[in-house]
Amino acid sequence: MEGDSTTINITETPKERKGKAPILSAPPASSSIKPVVQKAPKGGYKRGLAVFDVVLRLAGIAAALGAAIAMGSTDQTLPFFTQFFQFKAEFDDLQAFTFFVVANSITAAYLALSIPISIVCIVRPHLVAPRVLLLFLDTVAVALTTAAAGGAASIVYLAHNGNSDANWPAICQQFNDFCQEVSGAVVASFLTVVVLMVLVVLSAFSL
Repeated sequence: MEGDSTTINITETPKERKGKAPILSAPPASSSIKPVVQKAPKGGYKRGLAVFDVVLRLAGIAAALGAAIAMGSTDQTLPFFTQFFQFKAEFDDLQAFTFFVVANSITAAYLALSIPISIVCIVRPHLVAPRVLLLFLDTVAVALTTAAAGGAASIVYLAHNGNSDANWPAICQQFNDFCQEVSGAVVASFLTVVVLMVLVVLSAFSL
């Protein structure tokens, strides 16, 4: 009959089903993946300056302590004497030399106490507060040590050369050992001043 239709069911085999599996999208090209490059942390030069700062502080301790000990242990007694007087020279006979010993001892103690702060600057090179503190204290130490070294140097100059206008004779011809020791102490103190000035520059440059 013309109005009738016939339905034919076609079953798919398992092999044919496998062939109609959905196509997976291709993975993105490797060129589209941008590698992440970690930048080296900044402040490496500040850590290097902090290490150099510690080394300079150790050198300053040695110079200041050496100057204080050399001056504080200086004395000389001449082999000749009179019935009522013995010729002897000691550092504490002059106030400038006494101030020299005290000032250099304070500077050596300060440099020793400032080393932990300088170590903090090595561990945390980006911290500003420790550097500002060291800059201020180093400047004070420069002023103190320069005053002590300058005052002692003027006395040493008079001891070597005298002053004819003031009728002050040179005593180093008699107290030769005494003058050599105090002169060495003054030189060590000026080396301490140079170290402190370099420390001030380092602290300012690290800020």
